[in-house]
Amino acid sequence: MLNHSNAKEKARVLSEALPYIRHFHGKTVVIKYGGNAMTEDSLKQDFARDVVLLKLVGINPVVVHGGGPHINALLARVGKQSEFIQGMRVTDQETMDVVEMVLGGRVNKEIAGLINQHGGRAVGLTGKDGGFIRARKMMLRSVEKDDEWIDIGQVGEVESIDPSLVDLLDSGDFIPVIAPIGIGENGEAYNINADLVAGKLAETLRAEKLILLTNTSGVLDKAGQVLTGLDADRVEELIRDGTISGGMLPKVHCALEAVKHGVRTAHIIDGRVAHALLLEIMTDEGVGTLIKGSPD
Repeated sequence: MLNHSNAKEKARVLSEALPYIRHFHGKTVVIKYGGNAMTEDSLKQDFARDVVLLKLVGINPVVVHGGGPHINALLARVGKQSEFIQGMRVTDQETMDVVEMVLGGRVNKEIAGLINQHGGRAVGLTGKDGGFIRARKMMLRSVEKDDEWIDIGQVGEVESIDPSLVDLLDSGDFIPVIAPIGIGENGEAYNINADLVAGKLAETLRAEKLILLTNTSGVLDKAGQVLTGLDADRVEELIRDGTISGGMLPKVHCALEAVKHGVRTAHIIDGRVAHALLLEIMTDEGVGTLIKGSPD
């Protein structure tokens, strides 16, 4: 039995969530799922419970997942060395076969299965299903020569997204779980960065929120403190002065593009924190960095 103090605290937390539930009811939240939250068993269970709870209170979660460590592990098992250029995985046909097997098979089905185990109705998809993520080949500009481009194989960027399949699943109370594999004009598969897919999907679905789970506390200032409540202009200042750099840049650019194209807010949150999703969406404090569009 709860003592008076514990009961009061639990009641406070539950009542704090009420205005958020009311505000976000019927809205879409696109979640990029990766990092520690995707590899540690307890965090995987927490994530699945959070997604189910969001759906049960009337919010429409759409999950886009990565799976880099799983791909690396299978490539190593078959004796193939992973190669990266400018942070992008070089993807020949053999590597693409592994990517499809891991992302579209093992990882996608595991996430959907966990959500279903906790009472949700998840459906696993790749962008090839119904051809709903159309992709084109990505070429990288050489850092040594501006006029030189590098071919990294079957790595793609999003050309367009048809939202009708995801809308259909949402309307039927299903939870879409999407592997970031796109399809080209000739039916070829493309490996696409999961952050990019999540951002473009959030724009296409006119989502209320884009949430990127990471292995850091969020965007940090030069003293290591988490920054939040940032608008697009402030983020661009932080990029220019070097506060935001390195591996955080692609996530921040993804968040910026989303809020510039109609997504209300983007969040870069710490996936190492238990129940990070609920804490960010349904509490006053949150657990990461919130980025909002500049006022008109």
